[in-house]
Amino acid sequence: MEMTEAKQTTTEESANPEPDQILSPRRSLELNQRKWWISVSLCIFLVLLGDSLVMLLLNFFYVQNYREDSDQDLQYQGTWLQALIQNAAFPLLIPLFFIFPSPKQKQETNNTRFLSFRLLLLYISLGVLVAAHSKLFALGKLYANYGVFTLISATQLIFTAIFTAIINRFKFTRWIIISIIGAILIYVFGSPEFGGEPDENEEFYSIQAWLTFAASVAFALSLCLIQLGFEKVLVKTKRYGNKKVFRMVLEMQICVSFVATVVCLVGLFASGENKELQGDSHRFKKGEMYYVLSLIGLALSWQVWAVGLIGLVLYVSGVFGDVVHMCTSPLVALFVVLAFDFMDDEFSWPRIGTLIATIVALGSYFYTLHKRNKKKMVELYQTESNIEV
Repeated sequence: MEMTEAKQTTTEESANPEPDQILSPRRSLELNQRKWWISVSLCIFLVLLGDSLVMLLLNFFYVQNYREDSDQDLQYQGTWLQALIQNAAFPLLIPLFFIFPSPKQKQETNNTRFLSFRLLLLYISLGVLVAAHSKLFALGKLYANYGVFTLISATQLIFTAIFTAIINRFKFTRWIIISIIGAILIYVFGSPEFGGEPDENEEFYSIQAWLTFAASVAFALSLCLIQLGFEKVLVKTKRYGNKKVFRMVLEMQICVSFVATVVCLVGLFASGENKELQGDSHRFKKGEMYYVLSLIGLALSWQVWAVGLIGLVLYVSGVFGDVVHMCTSPLVALFVVLAFDFMDDEFSWPRIGTLIATIVALGSYFYTLHKRNKKKMVELYQTESNIEV
């Protein structure tokens, strides 16, 4: 008799769960969404910080290399070194990789060897692609003024949108399209001046246009492949248990940068640029110590920027990462104007307008993200209501 009553009580509890049990999925979703917003905000901050430091240090580097002297070859030719600097500081991320927690492994995951092979192939392909666009962007800046370079570079967001729609099956809303158009205009009209642009007699627009165009395509393709790698390969490995965690960002950046660094080192020594490094350090106005420190600072800044960008690709999409990258241009321009006084650069009304446009462009995309999260919450409420019925 007592056994029968116990079974009946258990059945009633299963049919009528406690309020805390009903609310637990809702609370879990709210907590996950809160963590997600915090992660996205952190990544946006890293992109802004990295973009700002990179542009400030690049301008400092070129100013200290006697760029303003018109009686000598003005152009800095170390394109392989510039590409190497963008990727070489990845070892500093390795300790962070082991510090960040990882979810429990899923032992039931199948085809582990196949996933490992795909992952290795992904890292090698992305590393070569990242090295290519780093080199091509450096060559692009070598042959034309920064205004033309910026105009052509803005096409990368168009290619990102196209590749994401084809490769990642990304669905666009009107608010995302507005955000993309706004980000391109912001990048074109709000980008900072650059102390490393060539003199008029050093400009070769036909060569530069194709090089920057190819670099834009390579950059857009790399973002889409990173997103594809997260969704189809990394998330499915047993190490991460079908969850998206920040440790995946560090793994992606470390492995891809390692391959890119090897490619750039080969290019550096094969081209003979390594023989020019000593001469570059001697020409540096503030001496060899500041030359080395500026390169180290650049390398670290590039890593900060890359980690933030890849984080946005993981948590949102490659399109959103590129939009945020372009929308940081007005703020970076403000920092450059405050830090340097060259080429009569000033933070004029058009740039103030791009700051306002930045709010509109990012706000449009954030509205889409808010609607998506709200839709998940409504679907959960409907599920709970069906359970109660």
